[in-house]
Amino acid sequence: MKPTAVSEAHARYLKTIRRNTRLVRLARIGILIGFVLLWELGADLRWFDPFILSSPSRILATVVRLYSDGSLWLHIGTTLLETVLGFLLGTLLGALFAVLLWWLPRLNRILDPYLVVLNALPKIALGPVLIVWFGAGMTSIVVMGVLVSLVVTTVTVLNGFLAATDEKQLLMRTLGATKLQIFTKVVLPSGIPDLISALKISVGMSWVGVIVGEYLVSKAGLGYLIVYGGQVFKLDLVMASVMILCVLAALMYYAVALLEKKVRK
Repeated sequence: MKPTAVSEAHARYLKTIRRNTRLVRLARIGILIGFVLLWELGADLRWFDPFILSSPSRILATVVRLYSDGSLWLHIGTTLLETVLGFLLGTLLGALFAVLLWWLPRLNRILDPYLVVLNALPKIALGPVLIVWFGAGMTSIVVMGVLVSLVVTTVTVLNGFLAATDEKQLLMRTLGATKLQIFTKVVLPSGIPDLISALKISVGMSWVGVIVGEYLVSKAGLGYLIVYGGQVFKLDLVMASVMILCVLAALMYYAVALLEKKVRK
């Protein structure tokens, strides 16, 4: 079969889309490069105190020093492992709990106010309790990451399930479909966009939970470096850790965005 010919107008439209995409990417890169250069220039010209705000060159030197003494990958690996575990567990448990609440509407009505309260509760308040329950180790930090993302995932996914049109569900019931068939054929497909949104939100929330947990109790990790650097006034170490966190969080977010593209196809 011969490929369908693309009209001239459609070809121009596709060319415009590609050009706009390239311009957006170049603008993003340009903003980042401009920010870094301005930051370095401001530190060199003493527009601000580099001891307080550091500078890109000092941050790079700190990262190289951490790499040289062999501690860089230890701290990155520790925080990344805790975050991935918290993200996966929080997302999985939240999605399963959302399915349960959709399946049992009466239970959903009973637990709805408790979900609102848990969602509004500052999870850091549970930090000392988690340390007593799970010990001063990685388990407490992972649990903190799970708690931060669990309720948000549950609420977001459940709202997607509840948004499925009643007309389609009524049609399925009229045709004799079971509740499982209604869920798999109507509710779940309509809730996929909300599930992806929950994943994107959960990525950031997991990082927040893990870093908060490392603030409270940790012997390694980027959160530990931030706390230690602040205590001994090594602000270059603090800023280097923050920059590494930004890079890791962005990579994890774009991994979820890539998954979204594949799922939508």
